[in-house]
Amino acid sequence: MPVVEHSGSRFIRDPKPSDEAVWRRLWSGYTGFYEVHVPEAVTALTWSRILDENVPIFARIAGYDGEVVGFAISTLHPSTWTPDLNCYLEDLFVDQDARGHGVGRALIDDILKMAKDQGWDRVYWHTDSGNRTARALYDRYTKADGFVRYRIPLSDYIEGGNTEREPIR
Repeated sequence: MPVVEHSGSRFIRDPKPSDEAVWRRLWSGYTGFYEVHVPEAVTALTWSRILDENVPIFARIAGYDGEVVGFAISTLHPSTWTPDLNCYLEDLFVDQDARGHGVGRALIDDILKMAKDQGWDRVYWHTDSGNRTARALYDRYTKADGFVRYRIPLSDYIEGGNTEREPIR
């Protein structure tokens, strides 16, 4: 997706293989913020998927003052409710030192422009309910829709069961 946006000292572009080290540093900051451990194999797989044009996952890299300082990772998928593709903005992160300079907003704007240009039906995302900084930005675009997310890690469910149900066998 070759759209490149430059605004003053900010830039947004597709990632290149040479961005892996800086992306990994930012990815570590992102997963650390959410206090989750992503195994190295999954991190490596995520990076390879980002670069693979045959996978419906894509990323955008954001820079400020010549340095890469943020990223957005999204997945395109069909929908049962619309005829066109939907874009799930799964991960958005801006380095702590670069916040407050419009980088997060520029990443979202970039994805919305791509959605319009490519005819996608909608862009959606979620965030932790307590992430007030992110929510303040997101609320400028749209209000939260009130849906509650449920997520079952199937390895836990299958192996350990669930207190309400029998495990899947």
